[in-house]
Amino acid sequence: MEKLTPQDIEKKLLRFPDWEYYDDALHAEFEFDNFKDCFSAMSRIAFECEAQNHHPEWTNVYNMLSISLSTHEANGVTDKDFKLAEAIEMIVEVQE
Repeated sequence: MEKLTPQDIEKKLLRFPDWEYYDDALHAEFEFDNFKDCFSAMSRIAFECEAQNHHPEWTNVYNMLSISLSTHEANGVTDKDFKLAEAIEMIVEVQE
């Protein structure tokens, strides 16, 4: 996987309004109605991560889920991160 340039990342982010780029990673924060809904989304995301063999750095506090995506082998953001971000968006959208 080839690391994307900051310009390429900014262009791709136009399709992902919930995501930001900083510290060589994509970042998003999602708020749910309660812990159960948040944990349910995390479980669904976990299955997708396994299917893509790409795993985020994430934290959860009550109804808040913070996610950071980068490709460690490339030391930055690649198309692989955007593919996972798109899947996460679909999962979170269904959850709402």
